Amino acid sequence: MLVHPSDGEVWKHFNSVHPHFSAETRNVRLGLCADGFNPFGSFAAPYSCWLVILTVYNLSSRMCMRPEFMFLSMVIPGPSNPGWNIDACLRPLIDEVTQLWSSRALTYDISRKQNFVMKATLMWTINDFPAYGMLSG
Repeated sequence: MLVHPSDGEVWKHFNSVHPHFSAETRNVRLGLCADGFNPFGSFAAPYSCWLVILTVYNLSSRMCMRPEFMFLSMVIPGPSNPGWNIDACLRPLIDEVTQLWSSRALTYDISRKQNFVMKATLMWTINDFPAYGMLSG
């Protein structure tokens, strides 16, 4: 059975630990998806390209998996997978998400025609086990 992540235990636990974050429905909950592929389609040509995509999970289940709400935040090209160096590649992205969590961002809500202070959090990563090994160090 597929359900939206907002029905999961992690989401509910996060709400109980951070009630001020969950009180503002416009705050953003992100998922980071990372995976690599060989753009040439051949294992004979040693080359790797890694995509890092941020997905917004505040949206409904129909919307959060649509391409227009998934943000390609970086492409990591190279002769092989980034391995342990992926931390250096992800550092600017993690710094920005950390800044959105701690210092907040003044954002314009077009539906209400007003500014509000938005926060963001990275809820989880979604990837296969080799990528999980690299992301977790």
